[in-house]
Amino acid sequence: MTAIAVQAQRLLAQRRPRRPFFESFIRTLIIVCAALAVVLSSVSICDGHWLLAEDRLFGLWHFCTTSNQTRPHCLRDLSQAHVPGLAVGMVLARSVSALAVVAAIFGLELLMVSQVCEDLYSRRKWALGSFLLLISFILSFGGLLSFVILLRNQVTLIGFTLMFWCEFTASFLFFLNAISGLHINSITHPWGQPRKF
Repeated sequence: MTAIAVQAQRLLAQRRPRRPFFESFIRTLIIVCAALAVVLSSVSICDGHWLLAEDRLFGLWHFCTTSNQTRPHCLRDLSQAHVPGLAVGMVLARSVSALAVVAAIFGLELLMVSQVCEDLYSRRKWALGSFLLLISFILSFGGLLSFVILLRNQVTLIGFTLMFWCEFTASFLFFLNAISGLHINSITHPWGQPRKF
């Protein structure tokens, strides 16, 4: 019986200690919020209509003219909007915004994998995922900023559409989740290693 008890104690000693509930809850919350940010940003970029200025609707992909009598007339040729540099600048805005979503998807995947498959490299995967979310924030905020700068003469606060505010919210969530993820990784000790005092 003592041999079985010794083997059972060894097996129990080899198990990694479970993480506290609060830490697991925070990490899960970060993953859920990052997923929400990816969805918001994807929908916003696919729709692309971000600014309504009088009878004109400016977007990442189209330029539309609207009137009360007819349906919106949309053109892919942004140079016909007669805004200097809009056609070239919008390529940059939509490219960095799309890259932000791609980086966020990879970051979100790393965050989820680090929680599902716990091993020696889980903390590194979590840190890399959080860093990719920070890159997503920089790219998405750059896309928003370039859009606003290109259309600075047409911009009004009430002119921004719901899709613009979705992208703005997604950008804020990328930042918040990235900083939170890096912070919780720095204040928690590696699993299975004793904390040094």
